[in-house]
Amino acid sequence: MNWRSEHVWVELLKGSRKRGNFFWACILFLGSLGFLSVGASSYLGSGYDRFYRKEGIVRIFRWGFPGIKRRVFLQFLMRDIQSIRIQVKEGLYPRRILYMEIRGQGVIPLTRTDEKFFTPREIEQKAAELAYFLRVPIEVF
Repeated sequence: MNWRSEHVWVELLKGSRKRGNFFWACILFLGSLGFLSVGASSYLGSGYDRFYRKEGIVRIFRWGFPGIKRRVFLQFLMRDIQSIRIQVKEGLYPRRILYMEIRGQGVIPLTRTDEKFFTPREIEQKAAELAYFLRVPIEVF
């Protein structure tokens, strides 16, 4: 509908309020909620490492992403532990990660791979205490 007088001309335009635009806005909103839930669950996901010297068993439990296989549970014998590994990368994005090398299973990270709060001294101290408890050597790479 248009309106016109001698000094004013008003022309109404169809805006962007179409069904298709509302549909895509809802899809984007739901997708962003999915990313938010994954981010929150990974922030709150945690676990534990238990070392039973008397029984000779190590149990590692982690909460994963929500879903069918959310729980990660590893159990192995202490005699299968070959070494404790420390990975230290300095620079713009420093990484200090503590690993446990298991015979036949490779390496398993014991600290978060994005953990930036450990100083080199703290990660070495933690590795030394764990290696002493498990009676295994320490490797640095």
